[in-house]
Amino acid sequence: MNTATRAVPTELADLATLTARVRSLQDRADGGRVVVGITGSPGAGKTTLAVRLVDELGPGAVHLPMDGFHLANSTLDRLGRHDRKGAPDTFDGWGFVALLRRVRGEVDHTVYAPSFHREVDEPVAGEIAVEPGHRVVVVEGNYLLVPDEPWGRVHDLLDEAWFCSTTGEERERRLVDRHTRHGRTVEAATAWAAEVDGRNARVVEATRSRADLVVSGAIPS
Repeated sequence: MNTATRAVPTELADLATLTARVRSLQDRADGGRVVVGITGSPGAGKTTLAVRLVDELGPGAVHLPMDGFHLANSTLDRLGRHDRKGAPDTFDGWGFVALLRRVRGEVDHTVYAPSFHREVDEPVAGEIAVEPGHRVVVVEGNYLLVPDEPWGRVHDLLDEAWFCSTTGEERERRLVDRHTRHGRTVEAATAWAAEVDGRNARVVEATRSRADLVVSGAIPS
């Protein structure tokens, strides 16, 4: 598991180099399961990188997004946190840590994980299957390197953590596009991207130095 904290810039476009890096981790794991974390601010391109990497690695790899651990909208309403959805405390962080421990330790049977559907803005239980044949798990989410509890426990459950970096202007453009595609007006989408996503991004950007690798996310969303 991860014991170093060094940041070395590279380019997302060089997917072959990133894939080879994961293959090298597999070689060192001697047949064990490898867990790679991809973090970065909202709109940085984490999901695109994770999906492309899994595609390159083939059927022995699976994408596991943190977004499945969003609290339900009804729970956020009860807590008075719906207007801050996406902040660290609007996720089941302890549940996410518990899942990563299962993924690392339970390799002889299927481990089911939740996904997140943006069209309904809710998590969906048990939709992702981490099978015994999945020797690489690509975990993706905003808060993989946040030091506060419970997120601080994630770092040691990863073999490596990569930080996906994109300019603030490009991230905001992608976020406004995403929010309008899922029902917000341009005005509401722009406000959410600047105020809610922007505040969360400041938390995430502060974790950049804890990554093993900084990867450019300057690609089309």
